[in-house]
Amino acid sequence: MSEAIRGEDGRLRCPWGLSTPDYVEYHDTEWGKPVHGDVALYERISLEAFQSGLSWITILRRREGFRRAFDGFDPEKVAAYDDSDVARLLADEGIIRNRAKVLATIANARALLELDGTTLDSLVWGFAPDPAPAAPTSLSAVPAVTPESTALAKELKRKGFRFVGPTTAYALMQACGLVNDHLSDCFAR
Repeated sequence: MSEAIRGEDGRLRCPWGLSTPDYVEYHDTEWGKPVHGDVALYERISLEAFQSGLSWITILRRREGFRRAFDGFDPEKVAAYDDSDVARLLADEGIIRNRAKVLATIANARALLELDGTTLDSLVWGFAPDPAPAAPTSLSAVPAVTPESTALAKELKRKGFRFVGPTTAYALMQACGLVNDHLSDCFAR
């Protein structure tokens, strides 16, 4: 039996997806849906890095601030940031003002632009598990790390990316639809 919970609208959802209205929207329309494209994936890698050590709701509620502060996560613009941009970002109350994470976001834009012969999209999606794992029936059945996320993190680091450990890589895989960790009877599955 799954741990999915029926919401006020009658739909069964993953329990975390009912905890706040922001999570309901994110769970229902975005989490676990396939994300493609270098800009979209760079944004997600950046946000997952900023989330490290914090709750996802903190990042979700500041996402528009991050988009504004980082020029829509345009890798070419972010890669050109200098010390004055770092100072601007560290003073921006609309984002998480963590120097290491800000510097990692800039370094990751540069690493993305230096990918030779591949795209971030093909690199990331090359680690999607095949065959897909079975649908989890409980939150305890959802891993925090997998062999694929460990390999993805290792490859991203090899390519110069920062703040991309195996747990962060797995969160990216979940959020971007490389794995579908909605519970087995969740309507969004």
